[in-house]
Amino acid sequence: MSFKEIQELRKTGKLDEALTMANQALEADPENIWNKRAAAWVYYDYLKKYEKVETYELFKEYLIKIKDLQLPENEKLLFDNCAWKIGKLVSSLEKLDPIDYAKIDELFDIIKYFHFTKPSEAYTFIYKTFHKHSINWSNYLSFAEWWDFDNFRSEDYLKDEFNGKKKMAIVEQAYIAYSKKLLKGETLDSFGELRLVDKDKIRFFLPKLDSLINKHPEYEYPPYFKAKLLLALGNEENALSAFLPFAKQKRNDFWVWVLMAEIFSYDKDIQFACYCKALSLKTPEEYLVKLRQSFAEMLIEKRMYDEAKTEILKIITTRERKDWKVPNQILKWTEQEWYKSATSKNDNSDLYLKHSKIAEEILIKDLPEELIVVEFVNEVKGILNFVKNKNKFGFFKYFDYISNPKIGDLIMVRFDGNGRDGFYRILSARKVDDDLPCDAIKSFNGKLTKKPSQNFGFVNDIFVEPKIIERYNLRDGQFLSGMAILSYHNKKKTLGWKVIKITY
Repeated sequence: MSFKEIQELRKTGKLDEALTMANQALEADPENIWNKRAAAWVYYDYLKKYEKVETYELFKEYLIKIKDLQLPENEKLLFDNCAWKIGKLVSSLEKLDPIDYAKIDELFDIIKYFHFTKPSEAYTFIYKTFHKHSINWSNYLSFAEWWDFDNFRSEDYLKDEFNGKKKMAIVEQAYIAYSKKLLKGETLDSFGELRLVDKDKIRFFLPKLDSLINKHPEYEYPPYFKAKLLLALGNEENALSAFLPFAKQKRNDFWVWVLMAEIFSYDKDIQFACYCKALSLKTPEEYLVKLRQSFAEMLIEKRMYDEAKTEILKIITTRERKDWKVPNQILKWTEQEWYKSATSKNDNSDLYLKHSKIAEEILIKDLPEELIVVEFVNEVKGILNFVKNKNKFGFFKYFDYISNPKIGDLIMVRFDGNGRDGFYRILSARKVDDDLPCDAIKSFNGKLTKKPSQNFGFVNDIFVEPKIIERYNLRDGQFLSGMAILSYHNKKKTLGWKVIKITY
């Protein structure tokens, strides 16, 4: 009996005869590599025959036979061919209702001893098929650690396409799935309510996640999960730093602000503002029921009963419309005296608007503030002219940021990019103490020079405009002291100093 004879029987479809001959050869000389090799390929043909869910047990039987041969690592061609059959069967297990995760466990326990080519298309196929079960498969973490994310190919980092639509790269999917499992933790009770998060695994995984984020900034969601993992370690400050780039991109998604509230769990005021921001965004009501319940609890603690009742009614309406159970906590609230005497509103949009600005400022805390001085105010249009120095000046809308600005006020501003034709958009603005040093304002003293025929004058090179002359009834030769500001001269297209305040 030879390898060629067994191979010929396989090729001519005489599989049972090939199996008999291969088994006989193995019995005669079980350590002969050619006998093992011949038997392995016969077993592989049976895998092809039984790669359906209906014949799972027979498939497993021959897979175990291949494992028990203990083939050396250089038999990768066989193992890689097996990978396609294993993956196909694992994928088809999705069709079971419910999915039999015990079968997935069994297959994983067998293939742990196979020597696949790493990295390779076949090995990635193995990952993809097992990954489909990651959400509810309890052994996914062990599988992912065995498979090892270092074995992804360069192609695996690219976005996929399915039915003409771009989909997330399998690598990004893998890191997200692994992060979710780490965050979910290990179940400690039969109800799944007690869980233990493995912090050592999180610490080991975070540098890998960091590397992915740095090398692939185009991946949207890894920074989100980095923040979640850091929070699980109790590191709020680093979680915020990791989360900010993602939050800026996704600021219009309500759940971004829910996570932000989690990061600021130690600061109830900011947490409250984050909830307000989350609820201010356009979101289907069915996604908001848990958030509204948490927010209602905060409102009750603040004794804001009218607002709390408004949130509770929205929760009840949504849950009844979706035929969902109303939580006991909600039912208990509706039975309390404060609820019965409270007056609900159509919504709490005014409350959201009032507090959302505090939450929004979190996104810009890492941007530098610039000190400017108010040079002119148009109260009707809500616009002020500013000067920072001789190189930067312009105007912006100040409504919603500061109230009652006056000429000479010092303001800390965060600009949203560069100005266009002198107009700037701002992200934040706040008044600061007048004694801060600023390049656009200075004190002066000197003698006023004013010609009798003119209604303006100068103190050295500082212009004193007519309204200042009139307001303070100034005379030529009078000694003055006060404050001056850099001001843009529209006709001359230049900056110069002008008096804004006389202190004598």
